[in-house]
Amino acid sequence: MDISILEKYDSKKMYKIYNEWPNIARKSFESKQELIDFQNIDHIVFAGMGGSGAIGDLFSAILSKTDIHVSLIKGYLLPKTVDKNTLVIVTSVSGNTDESLTVLKSAKKINCNLIAFSSGGKMEKFCNNNQIIFRKISLFHSPRTSLINFTYSILKILNSILPIEKKRYYGIIR
Repeated sequence: MDISILEKYDSKKMYKIYNEWPNIARKSFESKQELIDFQNIDHIVFAGMGGSGAIGDLFSAILSKTDIHVSLIKGYLLPKTVDKNTLVIVTSVSGNTDESLTVLKSAKKINCNLIAFSSGGKMEKFCNNNQIIFRKISLFHSPRTSLINFTYSILKILNSILPIEKKRYYGIIR
């Protein structure tokens, strides 16, 4: 394809970020983010909308071959099965997604493990004000193009509790 045709339809040059995904994945996984080790987790809930929700889809597919029960939320309500052995992972690349913020606030009210990921926004402020574990991940260009950065950053941060063999993902980022 002629690059001028591509640039005609991709005026924001998103294709340049997509071309960098392997490098972004490696840098994200090798970042100096503080790791988290939750104990006795038997249920993981991924909450997010759009591209942020796609991160949960990826992890759910990978974890489908494990003994961990995984739920996906692409709306406002937590499953009734959330308890002290559940890890609720709320992701909003922008940090301002209403559905994700609602789930975050609901999870805060119950006895569960909770962590949030965003590039800032209302989510960061809410987490800081409510002593919720929060990890800030850089936005690359747009939420859509940040999928790989968020996925590999979360994989690194939660590596100790995600029963994923390193060879299953490490080969992808080499």
